[in-house]
Amino acid sequence: MMNVTLREITADNWRACVKLKVAPEQEHFVASNVYSLAQSKYEPELIPLGICDGETMVGFLMYRPMDFGVGRVWAIYRLMVAHDQQGKGYGRAGMLALLERLRAIPGYNAVLISFVPDNDAARKLYASLGFTDTGEVDDGEIVYRLAL
Repeated sequence: MMNVTLREITADNWRACVKLKVAPEQEHFVASNVYSLAQSKYEPELIPLGICDGETMVGFLMYRPMDFGVGRVWAIYRLMVAHDQQGKGYGRAGMLALLERLRAIPGYNAVLISFVPDNDAARKLYASLGFTDTGEVDDGEIVYRLAL
């Protein structure tokens, strides 16, 4: 049985995080965790978290608050599950845990996420969670939105 939690990336677990890799054929879908952690140090509004099953880190996600002037939204920048942990429900469980966390914070009206057009697994996952296609493309990625 899964016991999925989201954990802060710390001095004690960042090495486990950067060891997590997607399959070679998926590398064009998501930036590496090394890149993401470096990005989070220089863009402090980014919040990186490990997706853990018990004490084992199985994936990674990163998000940030954004203000578009018409309302505040959350933007999910990264979601990845290690190649040897895929197909076990960790991506869905990690997203559900994140959405629960985001819904608990007042003042936000939506969650945005984008993905490479040929990432069918991401498209199916996000649609199954209630995200809808905005019709927008950002830096070559399809943008989906979930109303909160």
